[in-house]
Amino acid sequence: MRHKFGRSGPRAKKAFGQNFLTDDSAVRRIVAAVQAGPGDNVVEIGPGRGALTGMLLETGANVTAIEIDRDLHPLLRAEFGSHPRFRLIADDVLQVDLEALLSGIGGGPVKIIGNLPYNISTPILESVSIARHHCERAVFMFQREVVERITARGGDSERGYFTVLVEAAFECERLFDVAPESFYPRPKVWSSIARLTPKAASPADEPRFRRLVSMAFAQKRKTLRNNLRSVVPDAEAAFTAAAIDAGRRAETLTLDEWLKLYAAVERAS
Repeated sequence: MRHKFGRSGPRAKKAFGQNFLTDDSAVRRIVAAVQAGPGDNVVEIGPGRGALTGMLLETGANVTAIEIDRDLHPLLRAEFGSHPRFRLIADDVLQVDLEALLSGIGGGPVKIIGNLPYNISTPILESVSIARHHCERAVFMFQREVVERITARGGDSERGYFTVLVEAAFECERLFDVAPESFYPRPKVWSSIARLTPKAASPADEPRFRRLVSMAFAQKRKTLRNNLRSVVPDAEAAFTAAAIDAGRRAETLTLDEWLKLYAAVERAS
């Protein structure tokens, strides 16, 4: 079964990384993953033409949709504007204070859902991670390679700064893949659905932690020593205190090792 707009309606824009979901079976699986029910509050990032929005409203949830594309605003208002449980925020999600939004909704932790464009998935997840203590869970669709990166384990070549950022803030599950033919226009790559459950606050929330990890991954083929020795005071002492071999590469460290290294760097600074 296909979503009613199919190939009609506003055109997808490459500038926004849009590919509209048209496969109702995929829509049902994604909505089921967020586990929304009557009275729940859901924030949808990038509703597009409303495929997920309509099914979310059918669950009885209250839906706040954030959409940047002005050409889609009339369609969303026409489809859902009269619904008492629908609210549209006509703005760029990167310009929205998500922490203020989530904390202001009330009624308990909020669920978040969205199909995230590849080019802005990192800053969106950074924003969500900051606001995660007001969030019960998030279900996002990414390009499959992005989900492979954020679920990569220590030693995997796909592991990077983005991986550590997500792992520090969330328990992340890769749920299922979505085929290119489930979208219009059809993308060249597969997509994957990930469910993120927030973790408690930790030192990994500190900007200085993120800066350390970012610098360590600055040149992935270089060792920790080569990436950090010129930017971390007394880096060798920090490696020794954390019991971490400075000849390793950043991709080999687990989250616990990053936290130990960060604590050692902070003590030495």
